Amino acid sequence: METSEQLPLMSHLLELRDRLLRGVLAILLVAVCLMPFSNDLYHFLSEPLLRHLPETSTMIATEVASPFLTPFKLTLSTAILLSIPVLLYQLWAFIAPGLYASERKFVFPLLFASTALFFLGIIFAYFVVFPLIFGFLTQAAPEGVAVMTDISSYLDFVLKLFFAFGLAFEVPIATILLVWTGVSTIESLAEKRPYIIVGAFVIGMLLTPPDVISQTLLALPVWLLFELGLLCARWLPKKTDS
Repeated sequence: METSEQLPLMSHLLELRDRLLRGVLAILLVAVCLMPFSNDLYHFLSEPLLRHLPETSTMIATEVASPFLTPFKLTLSTAILLSIPVLLYQLWAFIAPGLYASERKFVFPLLFASTALFFLGIIFAYFVVFPLIFGFLTQAAPEGVAVMTDISSYLDFVLKLFFAFGLAFEVPIATILLVWTGVSTIESLAEKRPYIIVGAFVIGMLLTPPDVISQTLLALPVWLLFELGLLCARWLPKKTDS
């Protein structure tokens, strides 16, 4: 009896190992392809800040290995981001056999939508939020202080904001999952709308500089995406046990 129970477990573990290896291989393959363009990637990433730096200011490297390690870290992070569709497909292929047919029809579009929203959050941060943030920060420097940002610190700051906005744009997916799994209802979430709005502005205050514009640029999308999640949740099929 124990052997018959262990065999399925071992097969699942082996399949999980294979799919993890495929995901890691995809990341490494993309990283190798991007490696010759690592400096170009960093220049593209730093452009929103460089645009607002005074003419006499530049970015600096305060550590000996930073000129090499920082573009390499960016290349690896970019490879992971670009490999997300492959990673999610491996996840989907692993869990799909254990789902009902109706659940398969629901989960796959959800994975696709969550990926698209995550990338949309990153694009929004780069093209809309970064110019405002760096314009504010460079102008806020006290007189006599030269703004010269360390390349490693800048990368860490930008990656954190990318991750924060990517997660913030997952609000519709979280809303749909809460309704679909039965954790909450559309009516209950709608009643909590004032708290959601206040929470969105609190998150904007914590993740952006202390100016109303950048805080609003995060809070408003979170609120609107919450409303979009409620709207989409109304079209969900009834969950069944068969």
